[in-house]
Amino acid sequence: MKRPLKLIAVLALGLAAAVALTRVISVANAIRRQSIVDEVRPADVILVLGAAEYRGKPSPILEARLNHALFLYRQQWSPRILTTGGAGGDPTFTEAEVGRAYLSRHGIPSEAILTETAGSTTLESTVAAAEIMRRMNLKSCIVVSDGYHIYRVKKMLESQGMDVFGSPRPSEPLDTWQERWLYFRQAIAYCLWRVGIAV
Repeated sequence: MKRPLKLIAVLALGLAAAVALTRVISVANAIRRQSIVDEVRPADVILVLGAAEYRGKPSPILEARLNHALFLYRQQWSPRILTTGGAGGDPTFTEAEVGRAYLSRHGIPSEAILTETAGSTTLESTVAAAEIMRRMNLKSCIVVSDGYHIYRVKKMLESQGMDVFGSPRPSEPLDTWQERWLYFRQAIAYCLWRVGIAV
């Protein structure tokens, strides 16, 4: 009697794993499709997701995101920019403050720049950004990040009641296993978030 029960348990576990893997692959494909779509349209704020900074200077990835936000701002898609990201181990600077300084040096008025300086993860930054937007009665945003990141950020902000449009920073399209892994990793993070596990 024990053997059939063990077999049923193994089969059930295998079926659950297959269903989960199918779901992750489906989400990874949606992430890949979203990663190359520019949905830019007028919005209340341009939301720039943080990335590494080095002693007060943006990393190449953060700089590319900020440059894209500058381009959108100058095209008058939005009257303000919100930079995000905490310290990430730096005792002096946060990603958001480095972003603010960079935008200021490039001619964006200080009153047009908002910052979210506490988030150490994508989830923390999106929750805090949504709270800032609610306090300022801002209902829509253009999310600027790397293409693979847009889908998950959009879903998180939409769950907070925001109208969200993705605008990935320009980058060279790659069709490599590393890029496919980024989509898969984001899909896992998204699926975990959907069941209440923050990563």
